[in-house]
Amino acid sequence: MQAKPLTLPSPVTLAEKQQQLIADYVIIEDAQERLAAIVDRARRIPPLAAIDRTEANRVQGCISLAWIVAEQRAGCCYFRSDADSPLVRGLLKLLCDFYSDAPPAEITATEPMLFEALGLARNLSPTRLNGLRSVRAKIREYADHCSA
Repeated sequence: MQAKPLTLPSPVTLAEKQQQLIADYVIIEDAQERLAAIVDRARRIPPLAAIDRTEANRVQGCISLAWIVAEQRAGCCYFRSDADSPLVRGLLKLLCDFYSDAPPAEITATEPMLFEALGLARNLSPTRLNGLRSVRAKIREYADHCSA
């Protein structure tokens, strides 16, 4: 009997990943409960090490202290995050999970629609939404740097 050749799964696009994340959370009917699930999920990851909590990794424009650590491997970007607020930590984790393992050009070209699609944007204060825009800008900036 011959063994089947090993086939690697095809890469998932950010559009597909976004649809999957939306599908994963939309089954929770109440938007506040969705937000609680996002926060709870982020509690399960270890915090960033003190060495990663640098001014260079800090997200400017967030009222809370928030950090994003970015790296590139095999042509894709990967992101880790942390914040002093559980809510912000959860939202950052969701964005970092979304953009991780994607090529820089796709990261630059894809805007997150998660918060609107899940009904979370209307439950966040204008300052939180502004902070999320700052997070997106930092992720895009890193992807642009990798593309250059």
